Amino acid sequence: MMDLLGINPVLLIASLMVSATPILLAAIGETVVEKSGVLNLGVEGMMIVGAVVGFITAVNTANPAIGFVTAAIAGALLSTIFATLVLYLKSNQVATGLGLTLVGLGISALLGKPYEGIKSPTLQSLDIPILSDIPIIGHMLFSHDAMVYVSILIVGLVWYTLKYTRVGLVLRAVGENHDAAHALGYKVIHIRFLAIMFGGACSGLGGAYISLVRVPQWTEGMTAGAGWIALAIVVFASWKPWRTLIGAYLFGGITVLQLNLQAAGVAIPVEYLSMSPFLITIAVLVIISARGNQGAPASLGRPFHASN
Repeated sequence: MMDLLGINPVLLIASLMVSATPILLAAIGETVVEKSGVLNLGVEGMMIVGAVVGFITAVNTANPAIGFVTAAIAGALLSTIFATLVLYLKSNQVATGLGLTLVGLGISALLGKPYEGIKSPTLQSLDIPILSDIPIIGHMLFSHDAMVYVSILIVGLVWYTLKYTRVGLVLRAVGENHDAAHALGYKVIHIRFLAIMFGGACSGLGGAYISLVRVPQWTEGMTAGAGWIALAIVVFASWKPWRTLIGAYLFGGITVLQLNLQAAGVAIPVEYLSMSPFLITIAVLVIISARGNQGAPASLGRPFHASN
């Protein structure tokens, strides 16, 4: 296969799957949260806490799998702060989410200080028997670490749950009309609390993927806006799980491509290439906003009062 500007398409596609995985994990978690009618802008904070907790655990246990588990728990626990404030104390969802991000960045900087410059154990690639031996496609799609496939599996499970199960139906009902769902006897607060915890766990996994696989070391602020991109992808995907997968992979492809173009010495200023993923994301969101937020849950961002 011919390379374009010294960029190998096979390696490009394989790299974009790795690049997209942390964003995909965070975005699918936030999709569930927003489907329940809650807007949590604290994704970045939960990701960075998951990154540092997962990294510290993996370094001290020499086991990255345990690191991912503790990262998910850390993200879920941090999300309970947000859930308690917005669901029980009725605080503003936007302001509380922004505060959660700031808290997460501060906690991660404090916990990660002693671990800067240390390498962590990382996940090994899984060469899926037979499939990984297929020319070209095998290396692109079937020779990744376990979390790449876990992220796709989570997307499939979320899609199936939302579309075909009673749990998904109730969750969507709460997000569309929480007063009607409450009148039918559904526990709106409890359902939203669990959805927020699920979103926090997924964000924690996404953060840990960055610190344990993409860049197997700890650097302060290493999520570098991935949480905000995940939030944008949820809107881009119109709150549909499979579109979230496509959106995350598109962004991952843009990110990897601009890095490869820099390495290939393309005559475009590095600053323009670095900002290109974010500019494209903003452009897509502007276009979507002009068309209207089609598919947004009707109760998204609205506080629920059981006495109503």
